Amino acid sequence: MKPKLHVLEQDISTMIKEDVEYICITDIARFKNAERTGSIIGNWMRNRNTIEFLGIWEQLNNDDFNVIEFDDIKKEAGLNSFTLTAKQWIESTGAIGLISKSGRYGGTYAQKDIAFEFASWISVEFKLYLIKEFQRLKEQEFQTLGWDIRRNLAKVNYLIHTDAIKENLIPDTLNAKQIQQVYSSEADVLNMALFGVTAKQWREAYPALTGNMRDHANVHQLVCLANLESLNGHFIDQGIPQSERLTKLNALAIRQMGILTSNELTLLSQQEVI
Repeated sequence: MKPKLHVLEQDISTMIKEDVEYICITDIARFKNAERTGSIIGNWMRNRNTIEFLGIWEQLNNDDFNVIEFDDIKKEAGLNSFTLTAKQWIESTGAIGLISKSGRYGGTYAQKDIAFEFASWISVEFKLYLIKEFQRLKEQEFQTLGWDIRRNLAKVNYLIHTDAIKENLIPDTLNAKQIQQVYSSEADVLNMALFGVTAKQWREAYPALTGNMRDHANVHQLVCLANLESLNGHFIDQGIPQSERLTKLNALAIRQMGILTSNELTLLSQQEVI
């Protein structure tokens, strides 16, 4: 289950099934009448325009959609005697745009475009706020994903870095404590080059924070860190002394951070113009 949307004091559940995003229209119906959500959805599905919309969506997105059953349903839609539930629609046509879940946390879920259509039928105002909230959630997810990807990239490149240390800087005569000191010393080369402090200095400056300085780095810093790890591994392979490597890496960090931040400002200014 994905995070809930919060629209006009109403919590709206969301979910993903087979890479398709769904929004709970039962929760949307509660905005109109919390005691009659089933009837509200049922009335919406009795509408001929609704059936045509659902049918077109399925034909565009579902290769297994039963068009023959859809045509039969469409012929009946709009008649006084016509009734249709989400479950009946799914079972008779093989539809994937709606999901009917039973149980305590059940309800009817609709693919986001269908959910927006239903929200419009409930309230145009509600639909607009729903779309805005959904976009906010997607932007938040994208930012989190981007941070995770860059954090993992830094971790992968760190393996390259530590392998170079192992092959070039750790003789067989060192004990476990001495080996750890070598790794820590090289990690601090990167820390000093990018952040200007060692790991110990950072912990002393921010005793209340958990994790390390890399866990609190921004996206630009993580991108730069991944590059520095690869470069330092290459410098170690070349036999460049640590002090000289630190100078080179610091100059590269300053240059790369300048490029990354200036590009972001350029993109923001372009967005403002648009």
